[in-house]
Formats: sequence, structure tokens, C-alpha cells
Amino acid sequence: MVDVSIIEGMAEALCGLSALLFTFIATMSRSPQLERRAQALISGTLLLCAVVLWWLALSGGALWGSNYLPKPLSLFCILLALAARMNIKGTNVSFGANPHSIGRAKEEE
Repeated sequence: MVDVSIIEGMAEALCGLSALLFTFIATMSRSPQLERRAQALISGTLLLCAVVLWWLALSGGALWGSNYLPKPLSLFCILLALAARMNIKGTNVSFGANPHSIGRAKEEE
């Protein structure tokens, strides 16, 4: 049987790695091939993290002092893994005003 603290460490490491990769996705998106690889890696680490978090919950472990967190976070990791596979290619999905368009509108007035 694996010690619960090892499972907890694995979950934290995988969550941290996924967050770090998400941080650098804009840099990786300069190359379509590198972006696809990064998206696959992010999705893979998030899915693996979901499995480890579920394993942690079944082992009776706690994450950050809470034994309730692992199961909801594992579902959240699955949702993020699906979102990481979306490839919007710079498409404006918010359709809201951004600081650049506000600045241009002020200059035109």
C-alpha cells in the first residue's frame, strides 16, 4: 500500500505542473505543432491529476487539510483537461471591450 502523503505529493506536483504549462501556453502557441503538443501534455497531466486525486480520496487522504477537496477537484481537473484541448487560434470569444479598443475609441473622439 502506498503512503497517503506520497499520493498527496503526487497530486500537488501534477496540479502545479499543469498550472505552469497553462502559464506558458501563449509562448508555445507561436508554433502550431508545439501548441498541439502542449495542449496534449496539459490534458494528460490534468487527467492523471484527476485520477491521483480520486485515488487520494479513496485512500482516506486529505488535500491541504481537507478530506472533502480531492473529489470535486478531480472533476474540475477533467473539465480543465477538456478545455485545454480547445484551440481557439486567437479568436475573440468574449466579444467584450478590451483596453486597446477603448483607447482607440478615445483617440477617435
